Amino acid sequence: MPSSYPRDRFDEIPRTSGRVGAHRAENPGLGTAAMLLWAAVATVVLMIVGIVVFLQLSHQSTAPTTSTQPSAVQTTDPVVDTSYSVLILNGTATEGLDDEVADQLAAAGFAEDALTTADSETTDFEATTVFYAAPDDEAAARGLAEAIGTAEVAESTTYSAAGEKQLTVVVGLDRAAAR
Repeated sequence: MPSSYPRDRFDEIPRTSGRVGAHRAENPGLGTAAMLLWAAVATVVLMIVGIVVFLQLSHQSTAPTTSTQPSAVQTTDPVVDTSYSVLILNGTATEGLDDEVADQLAAAGFAEDALTTADSETTDFEATTVFYAAPDDEAAARGLAEAIGTAEVAESTTYSAAGEKQLTVVVGLDRAAAR
């Protein structure tokens, strides 16, 4: 049985190869190279924005707060307390500075077996400094600083020995220059 539908323009296939209907070719203006270039530019821009945001956020949390008011420096009277053990580190490249400090402390009354000398990990420590671990040790640290001459005093647990009354002297470049 033949079809009873009327014929229309789609029943006849034209012999030409021209474009007909919704079938379109790619836009000839945008090639593969241009798309890759745009993708690379977008990637670089996004990376830069991410780095800037990360740096801004990391600086916000670690930036020190500055105060316009001067802070009061609490100092205690120096006391030479020979019950402490003393670690003396040479923070310079000049040999024997730690031994000189040990000799000064022995002359000030410290027992020789309470004095330990060694080289520091660095050889460019600026100023000779006496380190103490707890606020209760500050007076003894100041007394030790006076016993060896000119030295700064700072609280730090970097050099402290657990359960031991210890002060640490790091001999600096200032002492090497004065030698």
